[in-house]
Amino acid sequence: MRWFLFIVFYILVDLYAFQAFRTFSKGLLINALYIIVSLAVLAVLIYTLSTMDRSEGITTKEMYVFGWFLVFFVPKLLLVLFMCGEDVVRFFIAVFSRMFNSQSSFHFPSRRKFVSALALGVAAIPFVSLIYGMYKGKYRYRVLSYDLEFEDLPEAFDGYTITQISDVHSGSFDDEEKIAYGVDLINKQQSDVILFTGDLVNNFAKEVEGWTSLFSTLKAKDGVYSVLGNHDYGDYANWEFQNAKAQNLESLKDLQRKMGWHLLLNEHVWLEKGSGRIALIGVENWGAGFKQAGDIDKASEGLTERDFKVLMSHDPSYWAERLKKDPKNYQLTLSGHTHGMQFGIEIPGFIRWSPVQYRYENWAGIYKENNRILNVNRGFGYLGYPGRVGIWPEVTVIKLKKKI
Repeated sequence: MRWFLFIVFYILVDLYAFQAFRTFSKGLLINALYIIVSLAVLAVLIYTLSTMDRSEGITTKEMYVFGWFLVFFVPKLLLVLFMCGEDVVRFFIAVFSRMFNSQSSFHFPSRRKFVSALALGVAAIPFVSLIYGMYKGKYRYRVLSYDLEFEDLPEAFDGYTITQISDVHSGSFDDEEKIAYGVDLINKQQSDVILFTGDLVNNFAKEVEGWTSLFSTLKAKDGVYSVLGNHDYGDYANWEFQNAKAQNLESLKDLQRKMGWHLLLNEHVWLEKGSGRIALIGVENWGAGFKQAGDIDKASEGLTERDFKVLMSHDPSYWAERLKKDPKNYQLTLSGHTHGMQFGIEIPGFIRWSPVQYRYENWAGIYKENNRILNVNRGFGYLGYPGRVGIWPEVTVIKLKKKI
């Protein structure tokens, strides 16, 4: 019963989208192939989701099944839009024909092959893009650099550089060479400090065990610091015993320490340079609709409004809910979490869109409010759909500047 509504919806979309194929080509082989592939994709998806072992979390194989489902289903949604639009036009043509010719019968004009050809051409764009995203886009790392000015930045930190990465999701990785390239790209930035803003794994500490030697090569003069993200707590797996879940989290914390990372758990440290210093604060995950273990009051205990603060908070909703208006004045907050939904369109100066913006006000890049700044990193890895389209994996480099 739980699949009934989904199957009905899928079939209705499929039948409607099929009209474009049938209009464009009368070939029996093409039409038969369309039906066979559609049924096969639906069957594999249902089988995979029905047999999925929640105690093991989502596997790479299962993510690819979901990915290929999107490859075939998303283009069909576009075909439906075209076919529906054409049907509206056909309806009004039929109405007007009947109104001005009372002797004629009410009938829809035939579908136009040109419209179906255009629809198929447009639908080919997401079809090709989603395939590209799975095999190339998810490892298309890019470095985004920002110069951020602050009036109260200690002079000794003028020009200080931060490299931020986020959302590694090591349980999704399937290409060691590409990941090694991404890690090397981080080190090549030669920043003063490297900050990781959460979600090292999908669910289990064991997911990162094969990658610890690689991520332990991350080096910066002032060290590598990290915080926990919502996936790091293991909340999305079925645990037979709660103590196993607690042990999993402790193992993940221990692995980060073994990699040489300084995990901040609702606490802060001082970064010192010359006669100046800035507070680096790390809170546990706090998200609207997600785990809320973050405690900014505990993390910033002893700090004053005048201290310059860089805050790591995995979920940007904490900044929206509290941090941007907190009287303690958190000048710079670094977050991740959204992945930019791994899908969208970004053309600087023209368009910046992703479906995730309807869920998160702050979903990617730099935001400024109340003289405070938030950067939302688009993520290093991926989850769910095993790829990226338009929203590429990101390494952020921030240079702190003293505003004169």
